[in-house]
Amino acid sequence: MDMTISRRAASLSRTFVATAMGASLVAGCGALPGGSAGSGGPGATITVMTFAPEGTKATNMPGMTGMAKAYERWVNAKGGINGHKLRVLTCNEKNTPSGAADCARKAVAENAVAVVGSYSQHGRAFMAPLEAEGIPFIGGYGVSSEEFQSPMSYPVNGGQSVLIAGAGHQLGRVCDQVALVRPDTIPGDALPVLLNAGLRANKMADAADIRAAEDSADFKPQATEALAHTTGTGKEKEKGCVTAVLGERTETFFDAFRRTEPQRKKPQISSVLGSVSQSLVDRTGGRESPFEGAYITSWYPVSSDPVWEPMRKVVSEFAFGDDTVDPDDTGAQTTWIAYTVLSEIVKRFGKGEGIDARKVKRSLNEAQPVRTGGLTPDLSWRYQDMRAVAGFPRIVNGQVTFQIVQSGRLVAQPGEQSLDMTSTLEQAPRTA
Repeated sequence: MDMTISRRAASLSRTFVATAMGASLVAGCGALPGGSAGSGGPGATITVMTFAPEGTKATNMPGMTGMAKAYERWVNAKGGINGHKLRVLTCNEKNTPSGAADCARKAVAENAVAVVGSYSQHGRAFMAPLEAEGIPFIGGYGVSSEEFQSPMSYPVNGGQSVLIAGAGHQLGRVCDQVALVRPDTIPGDALPVLLNAGLRANKMADAADIRAAEDSADFKPQATEALAHTTGTGKEKEKGCVTAVLGERTETFFDAFRRTEPQRKKPQISSVLGSVSQSLVDRTGGRESPFEGAYITSWYPVSSDPVWEPMRKVVSEFAFGDDTVDPDDTGAQTTWIAYTVLSEIVKRFGKGEGIDARKVKRSLNEAQPVRTGGLTPDLSWRYQDMRAVAGFPRIVNGQVTFQIVQSGRLVAQPGEQSLDMTSTLEQAPRTA
């Protein structure tokens, strides 16, 4: 606990300095704090940005920027959005606070009307420059707490919080002991609280909290500890469950776990989409994958659902062989939904009307719910739509779906319907 408090205090101190420096840099470029980024007059090009980490030692999301560029090509091929050509900037966030801040400052410098469908766990670093310029952040992946706190953020899902609480619900119905393996980071510190909220809703004891370095290549100690927590009772009828939420390192952990686990009594394994995906199952053997039988929690319908067909068609026709754009990937799916929201908002302006960041923000704050073609519930960010979730007041969509890896495919878990985790989160202790 002392380590966590110390880490948060240090982060706040660094953030204060970074924010002050960022404001100075923006002002030095000639942009006035609180100024209005924009696209110019009627019919002018609308500029937006999508950023995500690429080529790092931790989680990488190149499919998000790839999906954004495919969307740009598709929408411009059919005449743009409401008379406006769409210009999409992309930026490598690098999984660092400085990288996230650099991307945000680039969006400011390029007069972006919004940042759309992006990924970063460094919310404080990128949100401050956007807030200073009034640039809305639409449909981020949901990995940073600031995405559910900043008035400039318009999330399309419930982020990690609803996924982890949903995983607790999913495991709480079948497990007797649960072990959670998660990153030893500030965002990672919230995961045990959220998982336990889902477990407690099903009258389950709290999970064992097992930390790991975010970029670790050796998870044998964590695998051994997880196994001890979930098979230590010796009672044959009790079922142990191990869930890992480690981004791209989840595969590495479960490989170590598989080599550690006893053949006599195998614990149930689980994770959340973003840490496990259809492409990962395919790459690790399909039907023979070690993830066969794993429980997975997601925000969205399974990728085989017909509601994804419009996105799949765009990927097929406009991704131009970019193999980072996988329609089964949650990052690409989130980006598609975020751009769907942007498009619907822009269509609500008058034909040929000039559009800037402030107008987009005002429309998001005041508009009637936005439809996403059945991929999410209708989305609205008006004050009356906010939920009473401590630390996450911007959550407007708490829905999760429950999936299982069956015959090498992620399919809907039999007997489990989608569930809104908002009430569970409302009862959870504050985590941010």
